[in-house]
Amino acid sequence: MGDTTRRRTVLAAGAATLAGTVLSGCGSDGGAEAAADGAPGNAPGSAQGEPSAGAAAGGGAGGGQALAQTAEIPVGGGKVFKDQKVVVTQPMAGQFKAFSATCTHQGCSVATVKDGNIVCPCHQSLFKISDGTVAGGPATRPLAAAKIAVEGDKITLA
Repeated sequence: MGDTTRRRTVLAAGAATLAGTVLSGCGSDGGAEAAADGAPGNAPGSAQGEPSAGAAAGGGAGGGQALAQTAEIPVGGGKVFKDQKVVVTQPMAGQFKAFSATCTHQGCSVATVKDGNIVCPCHQSLFKISDGTVAGGPATRPLAAAKIAVEGDKITLA
């Protein structure tokens, strides 16, 4: 009888640990936010949309994958590129910014750009198109900056 009780206690403890691990992955802000904070060059105020020396010479680190024509990104708006997991915005005429399309709240993909904000459909977090900072929660951290190059009328990943 003692062995049965111990076995049940061990199984119950293991199940509780597993459930806690699974639930902490679902309800935590930390995972996506930590990734956004820990990536180099992801400060919301970092320069974006300006070609780097490598990108200007055709040797961009990101492979220079074509995203869009500048005319496709509306002034005061933006466009989400699902396959590349990036959103490109144009806060002011001729100023292009790029951010990760992964919401920092729970890792959903942002879906639209509306009224000067990047919108996450999962919990309605809003991020400013100018710098990726939070305009409305539940997200508490800005979108990670992404690097793009604007050359003539072409926007590419840098």
